[in-house]
Amino acid sequence: MKQDQSTALVLQNNMKNENQIGQNDFGSSLIRNHTALLVIDMQNDFVLEDGSLRVDGGLAIVPNVIKAVEVARQRGFLVVWVVREHDPMGRDVELFRRHLYADGKPKPISKGTKGAELVNGLVIKEEDYKVVKTRFSAFFATNLHSVLQGAGIDSLVVAGVQTPNCVRQTVFDAVELDYKSVTVIVDATAAATPDVHAANVYDMKNIGVVAPTLKEWCETTLSMV
Repeated sequence: MKQDQSTALVLQNNMKNENQIGQNDFGSSLIRNHTALLVIDMQNDFVLEDGSLRVDGGLAIVPNVIKAVEVARQRGFLVVWVVREHDPMGRDVELFRRHLYADGKPKPISKGTKGAELVNGLVIKEEDYKVVKTRFSAFFATNLHSVLQGAGIDSLVVAGVQTPNCVRQTVFDAVELDYKSVTVIVDATAAATPDVHAANVYDMKNIGVVAPTLKEWCETTLSMV
C-alpha cells in the first residue's frame, strides 16, 4: 500500500513538473511571438550625410538600431522593415514633395536607387518582413496591420526616423488600432533636433506609449527569454 502511495506521489509530482515546464515554455513563446520590432525608414537618403532627405539625428542612431534588431532576433521577435520606395516620377508622393521629382531634381528614395537602400549594417533576413509605404504611417494604405494580426502580434516596438513624422504617425495609428503595448526606443529613434525628438516622445508617452532607452529595453526583454 505504501509503495502504491509512493508511486502515485511520484507520478503526481512528475505530472506537475511537466505541466509547469509546458506552461513556462508556452508562456515564454507566447510573449516572444506576440512582439514585433518595426524599423522605420533607415535608408540612405534619410540617414547619410549626403542623403537628399537627411534627418540630422539619423546617422547617430545607426549602431543602436543595429543592436535593437540583433536583440529582437535573439528574443524571437518578428522584425519588420518599413521603408519608402517611390515612383521615380513622383506620382505616389505627397503633394508637398512632388517638386523634388521634377527633371533635374534629386528624386529621393526612388525604387531601385542607392538612396532607397538600407544603411550599411542593416540587413533584411528571410524570416523578416518588409513593408513599403508612400506616406508617413506604416499602416496607411499597406497590409501591415493584416500581417501583424495574422502573425498574432499585439505588441510593437519602434525604431528609426524620424520621430515627428513616420515614427509618430505609425505609433499613433498603432495605439488607435488597439495594440496592447507600443514602445518607442528613445535612443534608437531620431529627429532633426534633440528638442523636436524630445517633444514628440513626450506627446507619445502621453497616450500610453512606453519610451525606454535601448539599454532599458534590452534588460526588460531579457526577462521574456
